[in-house]
Amino acid sequence: MKLHHTHTLLATGIATLCAFATAEAAPVISRLTPPSALFTFGDAAPPLISRFLPDQRFDLQCTVQPDAGKTITAVEFLVNGKAVDQSVALTTAGLLPGFPAGSTVATLRAFSTKKGGTYTLTARAIQSDGTSVEAKGNFEVVQIPGGGTVDNVIILIGDGMGAAHRTAARIMSRGIQMGKATEPLHMDTFPVTGMVQTASLNSIITDSSPGAACYSTGNKSNNNQHGVFPDDTTALFDNPRVELISEYMARKNDAALGIVTTSDVFDATPASFGSHTQSRAAGTGICDQFLDEGGATMNLSVLLGGGRKWFLPNDPVKFPNNGSARTTSTDYVLPADLVAGWGVAPGAIDPARDLLGDFQAAGFQYAPDKSTLTATAAGATKLLGLFALSNMNVAKDKIDGRRGNPAVVAQYGFPDQPMLDEMTDAAITVLAKNKKGFVLMVEGASIDKQAHNMDTERWILDTIEFDRAVGVAQAFASKNKNTLVIITADHECAGAAIIGASTKTNAVLQSRAGTGPGTDVNRNGRLDPGDTPGLRLDLVGTYESAGFPQYMNAKDGYPETTEIDNRMLIGYGANADRNEDWQVNAKPLTDSQQPLIVNQAGNPRSPVERDAGTGFLITGQIPDGVAAHTASDIPLSAFGRGAEGFTGTYDNTEVFFKIMRTVGSK
Repeated sequence: MKLHHTHTLLATGIATLCAFATAEAAPVISRLTPPSALFTFGDAAPPLISRFLPDQRFDLQCTVQPDAGKTITAVEFLVNGKAVDQSVALTTAGLLPGFPAGSTVATLRAFSTKKGGTYTLTARAIQSDGTSVEAKGNFEVVQIPGGGTVDNVIILIGDGMGAAHRTAARIMSRGIQMGKATEPLHMDTFPVTGMVQTASLNSIITDSSPGAACYSTGNKSNNNQHGVFPDDTTALFDNPRVELISEYMARKNDAALGIVTTSDVFDATPASFGSHTQSRAAGTGICDQFLDEGGATMNLSVLLGGGRKWFLPNDPVKFPNNGSARTTSTDYVLPADLVAGWGVAPGAIDPARDLLGDFQAAGFQYAPDKSTLTATAAGATKLLGLFALSNMNVAKDKIDGRRGNPAVVAQYGFPDQPMLDEMTDAAITVLAKNKKGFVLMVEGASIDKQAHNMDTERWILDTIEFDRAVGVAQAFASKNKNTLVIITADHECAGAAIIGASTKTNAVLQSRAGTGPGTDVNRNGRLDPGDTPGLRLDLVGTYESAGFPQYMNAKDGYPETTEIDNRMLIGYGANADRNEDWQVNAKPLTDSQQPLIVNQAGNPRSPVERDAGTGFLITGQIPDGVAAHTASDIPLSAFGRGAEGFTGTYDNTEVFFKIMRTVGSK
């Protein structure tokens, strides 16, 4: 692919839109889906943007803008010059602002082709005066071998987990002496490692929706979207779809699907494996899709995490203050062409729906807490666990609760939440009953959420919790040789870096916090009035001054305490403003996704509000209130059958095809 400058593309797009305001302009196809450099830049050279498996289904779509006073009367799609013999729906209503009257979105649903190779896609539109226009794009069908030997695929995603997150977890959890780790993490023992590039379709910085959807579809998405390509309509659930790995393996192999997360289950990463939408925030519709489509087209058998608020009926008269977040604005009714083409339920605007009851009526056993999960998994063939109204509490706070300090989990109202490894074990117990195999996605969600908050100990402990889930998956794959296990992330979060260690004891560190502005002398001999005495210039040990911080594990496998002498210190490259006193934060930041009935009194609202009276201000590089994602490549580790195919450095979408080469064409 040739080099193309964004400003050139922007100028071309603006000029194109302006041209439609004149009567002399010809009709123009302004968008062609699947996305391609051939359409966008006139460049047919690889790498190709859109790639699919043989017989993987995806939608064809174009947007046509007519001459003033004219309409579009017909659109056809041709693949390699041959017309596709499927119906094309024409939509003129509900387009984004700025399109001229008569603009039309034409969609052909659920196209597929079985033969590998590069294909030319042509869209041809006819205007009411007989004028025609056409545009060309391309896509690739990636041939995969027949007779694959993998039946079970376990994808573990440490959301936001870059190399530094893994390293910090190893230092804290396993220890290090004389330059060598005392023991490896579970993920360190995976024999194959690669590096993954993470850009989304519309940015070098991805968010979690396209960052996870590349693994579930093999294709790029715009930020905030998953399971779909971008379009020019405002509806949240009508975008051109791409068949998910769960749908494909259920249709071809009768495999089951499991989704496990420590976040709200509607969140971007879990939703990317069980729904299609242009809005990751549309929780009502996303959770409805888990049942209405997941049960029918994905063999969804396990769904574990937070997010009970989307499953409770929003009926203030019958169920006042129950924490429901279901709304009409985040729900859907699908267009008729999508329903017919994909063979799915049409949906309904039903905020008062009892989705929890509907799951149970569909045969799911329900676990509201850890105790029930433990008692239920062995006998269940379908399992739903919703352990909090929104995001689950993080590992640190759950561990504190189990060790007799339940202040935070009690504050949120859910003192009996499972750890991620316990959820993973329950999920595998259920999914392994399907002899045709399964796809399981396990997410350590709050590695990302707490890195955003620059809450160091919380994201490190969540990474340790994630690694314990990795150990569960690894143990299963060791006994079941038809299993592939992948560990990776969707992106890196916060630009986390291990900058060194405290040169002081914890007692000295505590005594120096909150004593007011200091007058430390920096290495240029000038006073530094912005530093609280001893919290930066004579405390942060770098190079040999960092030494080897020594944490000790308790019997539960987590550090006895993170408040040790000479503790590890973390800096952030994509940081917002924050106050830093290097202390463990007693309370997490306020979680805006929690329903109002969850009491968060006394929780700081931002990193700059936290430690405002005890720490020194670190001025951020971004204008947000919390740290941001970065474009850094992320590590991937593989274990089990087919793992050898994951070496090297590659695009995030290639992970999907590497996985499916091990599964093969069945």
